[in-house]
Amino acid sequence: MNAPVIAIDGPSASGKGTVAKHVARVLGFHNLESGALYRLVALAGGSDPARTALNLGVEFKDDLIFLNKQDVTEQLRSETVGIRASEIASIPEVRHALLARQRAFRRPPGLVAEGRDMGTVVFPDAVLKVFFLASVEVRAQRRYKQLIDKGNSANLATLSRDLEERDKRDAARAVAPLKPAVDAVSLDSSELTIDEVVDQVLKKYRERMYR
Repeated sequence: MNAPVIAIDGPSASGKGTVAKHVARVLGFHNLESGALYRLVALAGGSDPARTALNLGVEFKDDLIFLNKQDVTEQLRSETVGIRASEIASIPEVRHALLARQRAFRRPPGLVAEGRDMGTVVFPDAVLKVFFLASVEVRAQRRYKQLIDKGNSANLATLSRDLEERDKRDAARAVAPLKPAVDAVSLDSSELTIDEVVDQVLKKYRERMYR
């Protein structure tokens, strides 16, 4: 598979999803939001998450996500689904079930893949691996603003606590824990704008491709 991959990993609300979409748009690449797949498994429910993962009727159209032909884009963004998705992501059978589906996104001219283990497990041969960093306080503020802007209620202290717990769970799981790949470039997005982060990722990618 010779389509280049940019792998962007990091904790929840570190900005990786927004940056990945912008970078993909600039380069004309495909985009994989791997977390959406785990959220879809959480939303679909069922007593056997691994079986659910294998049989997901998923379709991605532009910025919309469909589950069994129903638009579930907004439902996937709820904190309840996100917390459940983090729990499901610690199940080895679920991660194995979704691995081939994630790798199928790799098509010419290239792919920007974001998640927790894109550079360590899913695309270990990515031409560029970036690991995003941001403080819990900054990430909680971002998530709070997202929820309020959409008309949802939110509590900043609760969001901070949930993010801390999710970080611990993601970093401690036995399979594909949240950690930077050994050859990843770390990028702290706490004090940077989206455009500044996008520019840095694009610069590093072009340095790798054309050096």
